[in-house]
Amino acid sequence: GLFAVYRAWLYAHASDNGDGWVSREEIDQLWQEMEIAASERHRRRLVKQGAENGFWTIDRIRQRVYLTGQVKLSTQMVRRAIASGIGHLQGLIGVGFPSIVKHGVCMSPGNLSPLWVGLNIEKLFESYTGLPCAVINDADAAACAIMDYGVGKGKKGFIITITVGTGLGSGAFLDGKLIPNFELGQIPYKKHKKIESWASSAARENEGLSYKEWAKRFNKFLPYVTLIIPPDLIILGGGISNEWEEFSPFIKCNVPIVPAVLQNQAGIIGAAAAAYLREF
Repeated sequence: GLFAVYRAWLYAHASDNGDGWVSREEIDQLWQEMEIAASERHRRRLVKQGAENGFWTIDRIRQRVYLTGQVKLSTQMVRRAIASGIGHLQGLIGVGFPSIVKHGVCMSPGNLSPLWVGLNIEKLFESYTGLPCAVINDADAAACAIMDYGVGKGKKGFIITITVGTGLGSGAFLDGKLIPNFELGQIPYKKHKKIESWASSAARENEGLSYKEWAKRFNKFLPYVTLIIPPDLIILGGGISNEWEEFSPFIKCNVPIVPAVLQNQAGIIGAAAAAYLREF
């Protein structure tokens, strides 16, 4: 009854050519999964995923369809942006991607839709561009540029780079060698699922905080960094590093902190370098 009505509503908003919110094939797949849930084994598995009595609720189905549509829309937007921005390029492409990346695969949603997880984004970008691509975590890309071409060049020991922007990206280097996917901004803090949602540059701008007010938040983040992985040096990057003189008097840390001279261009430089190193 109700499921059939909702299925009909979904069909009315679906598309056969892949340009719409969600395809009819995907709707049919959802219903097949509901039917599979009739067995006890699958019922128990689905209950753990939030189902009731082995059958997904309308809200659960709506969430599944919405997320599927969102990731399709996201990839379509990426494809359009790529087509408009690099149609004239030849050669290698480096991509800094806001997620944990292993062998070209997105391993964590970060601030993205959960359905990006498990997607081979390296192959995705190659299919859109027709060119070889190297995908690296965006904070790692910035960190590599800082260490290879910026203020970190030639420095030894354990060094942490923190890119302050939409989140709190971080890169870790031991004697100049990258330790990839160091997501320190994902540390939970009080009521916040991840501290970067509270202490990032985006949070400062969205809430209209002064640099002094924001620094109080950032000073809550720094002790976690120095306690969990005590570095010899912290290099602060991202767009906010342009304003180093404005907020540095308010930063308190028992480890030396210096601004990144490459500032907000580090991610672009690092992604390009990652593509070059992948090829040669």
